Amino acid sequence: MQNERDAFIAGLIALAGFLKANPEIPVSLAPVILRAFPANGPDDQMRAEVDRVAALLGTEIDPDHLPYGHYMTAIDFGPVRYEFIAILAAARARHAAEDSYRGCIKIDNL
Repeated sequence: MQNERDAFIAGLIALAGFLKANPEIPVSLAPVILRAFPANGPDDQMRAEVDRVAALLGTEIDPDHLPYGHYMTAIDFGPVRYEFIAILAAARARHAAEDSYRGCIKIDNL
């Protein structure tokens, strides 16, 4: 696990160095978001993991996402944002139900 983490961080640093050394390479002016998730489990365990990460980041839980069943915290580094999100059981079930209709509805070509 640590080797994967180290490789990921090294890749980010290499990309940043490459872009810095090659200013002619275009980059997005839109925000860049890196999302990470706790392992799926009971809601209370996933919320506890997000709370733990929020404490490490020195951030709060984002109340704007609670109505959607996303328990999250985030920190910004300029236009780069790190989010740690638990998608709670009701939101996962709602998504699965909505997704169960995928491919069932056919639109006639006019």
